[in-house]
Amino acid sequence: MTSTPPLDELDLTTRIARDLIRFDTSNYGEGRSNGETEAAEYLASHLERLGLRVTAVDAAPRRTSIVTRVEGRDRSKPALVVHGHTDVVPAIADDWSVDPFGGVVKDGMLWGRGAVDMKNMDAMIVAALDRILGSGRQPERDLVVAFFSDEENGGVFGSHHLVHHRPELFAGATEAISEVGGYSIDLDGKRAYLVQTGEKALIWMKLVARGTAGHGSQINRENAVTRLARAVAAIGSREWPLHLTATTRQLLDRVAGILGKDPQVLSPDELAIATGTASRFISATLRTTANPTGLTAGYKHNVIPDRAEAMIDVRVLPGEEAAVMAEIREIVGPDIEIVVSHEDIGLETTFDGELVDTMVACLQERDPGAEVLPYLLSGGTDNKALSLLGIRGFGFAPLQLPPTLDFPAMFHGVDERVPIDALGFGTDVLTELLLRY
Repeated sequence: MTSTPPLDELDLTTRIARDLIRFDTSNYGEGRSNGETEAAEYLASHLERLGLRVTAVDAAPRRTSIVTRVEGRDRSKPALVVHGHTDVVPAIADDWSVDPFGGVVKDGMLWGRGAVDMKNMDAMIVAALDRILGSGRQPERDLVVAFFSDEENGGVFGSHHLVHHRPELFAGATEAISEVGGYSIDLDGKRAYLVQTGEKALIWMKLVARGTAGHGSQINRENAVTRLARAVAAIGSREWPLHLTATTRQLLDRVAGILGKDPQVLSPDELAIATGTASRFISATLRTTANPTGLTAGYKHNVIPDRAEAMIDVRVLPGEEAAVMAEIREIVGPDIEIVVSHEDIGLETTFDGELVDTMVACLQERDPGAEVLPYLLSGGTDNKALSLLGIRGFGFAPLQLPPTLDFPAMFHGVDERVPIDALGFGTDVLTELLLRY
């Protein structure tokens, strides 16, 4: 196991990530949040010490995003957006072995909510800029560096707000890099890195069932809870059909080649499972998913309520949104109201171009012989909002990880953590990318 350096010898990336974790920026959704202002101010102070001018934008009280522009050597080239988010999903402290907001360093890892989603990348971005600007160098092209609030709520008070109200901050940018890509996976002893080239569409909906209120001891054939339960069970047990996008076909073909498997014999589901821990992400990109995530009904044991609600998290492959919504309406039936609280587009771009070539080269120079593969993300990122400005987005937060670490389980999971040496690897790769591309 990797040894842990003394706390006073932690590198800059780890120190920044640790400090960010100690800001409890929990985002409960639907506008309820602890706020990101202090974390944004902390990052702004680092950027300002590097001589950068920072613009702060509050979409709502305490919902602060910051943006700065770093001048590149060749200003004739389109700008690159390098972005992260500072909010995190909540953590129940009793479930954790450490304080989720303590920024604990132990066993060669940094522990805490946001260690992988995504205060690690926030820290890598700042540390890479510190290396570049602190040594008197410049990135190859202009960089638009942004740290958004509210990503865990779909960016309503973050990236979407800035795209709609401050689009000039991203003027001249054509591409972007952010989270959930560039990390390593183990394919039967062969290390490969997944670069995110797309993500599923997002539909957050609420099912509302209505009935007749009454005494809990009576027969009630218009019980709202019963109606809701049938609908929730039907959606949760739906087996959605297989649909491979161009990205996923390319990924599975490459995986089959690395593993020496015949993709005509092994099914896509079997190939996805063969990716090991990465299958948590990859299996979910083979089809639509619709997961019930919350239930609300009733206020007393012996009172039948006249209303019951359920939250459903639907992730749809790009282009299938209308068809999936129509099927969900058919599944739940006419007695259930569907209220969409938030939806956002799916994305998919090709695994080619100068940026992709440079990402691949930077990874393979640091890890000779490793494969670099494209993949579609089952979740979503702030690249959705930037795409509305015509900006082509990728997931590239490079990390070289031990094969035993179930990295996808860290996202929104208990005891979220990242190896310290992976943060150093990522900062090295990101620095080189920004200097060369």
